[in-house]
Amino acid sequence: MIINTLTILFKEIQTYKSFVMEIKNYYGKVILFGEYSMIFGSPALLMPLYSGSAHWDYIWRNHGKKNYSSNRSLHVFANYLSQNEYFTERIDIQKFNAELKKGLFLDSCIPSGYGVGSSGALTAAVYDRFKTYEIEDPMELKKFLGDMENCFHGSSSGLDPLQCYYGKPFILKDNRIEILDNGFVPENLHIFLIDSNIKSDTKSLVTYFKEQRNEPRYLKAFDELYVPFVGRCIDSLVAGDADKFFDDLRHLSYYQTVMLRPMITDNVLPLFSLKREDVHFQIKICGSGGGGYFLGFSDDVEKTNAFMAENGFPITWII
Repeated sequence: MIINTLTILFKEIQTYKSFVMEIKNYYGKVILFGEYSMIFGSPALLMPLYSGSAHWDYIWRNHGKKNYSSNRSLHVFANYLSQNEYFTERIDIQKFNAELKKGLFLDSCIPSGYGVGSSGALTAAVYDRFKTYEIEDPMELKKFLGDMENCFHGSSSGLDPLQCYYGKPFILKDNRIEILDNGFVPENLHIFLIDSNIKSDTKSLVTYFKEQRNEPRYLKAFDELYVPFVGRCIDSLVAGDADKFFDDLRHLSYYQTVMLRPMITDNVLPLFSLKREDVHFQIKICGSGGGGYFLGFSDDVEKTNAFMAENGFPITWII
């Protein structure tokens, strides 16, 4: 009897050790540039959000109301994937469901509704753990992950889960992925997130943008005025030219207030019109906008901290 008990205990310890060894973090993401405009073929620049991550765990190890909720949500996701052979050929749904019955859940500290990849990390984690084979081509993988993430947003470009899966900064340009070094941002430039304290409704904003694209005048203006500055911001940032970068960003931020106004909350809108020479930062929308986080670029951390504290805007520094 003692031998049998010790054998069972030994197996449980080995299972626990195996689980601990396989823990992998799936980081959130920040689209620095390219939200919405990538639909027009513009480049996009993304980087991991290292302050927010998710990893697999089991309820038997970690009880909590949120964990049971995650497990239930994953059951819904598994059911969504099981309805289409396109998914079942690439995702082991049987294994997925078996793990969920054992209490598998995704332990995530990535804020939901903030445009920083909560559903992207979940999608990447499910693909990574339950894929039947590796999709080698980045563009094919981007499409597949986007189709998976459609479960949450109705329409996904696939960039969010692709970033969460790779866990490295990259540029998407001309249907090619260029992986960047983690230190690609110049030392005299810093990036932060502004908490608008409002949750974003990505689906409704994407629907609004699609409707706007049906207007020929809007389409022409967006393509000829907005899109070029997306590429310029990426090029000047990666080149390390801070002065040119801030000049390009100033134009892009202005066009966001004109062409993407519903994506900017009323409480954050005044920050868009401030002169960088006076406040030492420039901001833009982050992800789909409409709430959640907004993205800021600063050339003076101390002065930016002082301004934001004085005006009641909680910020988180990324770099």
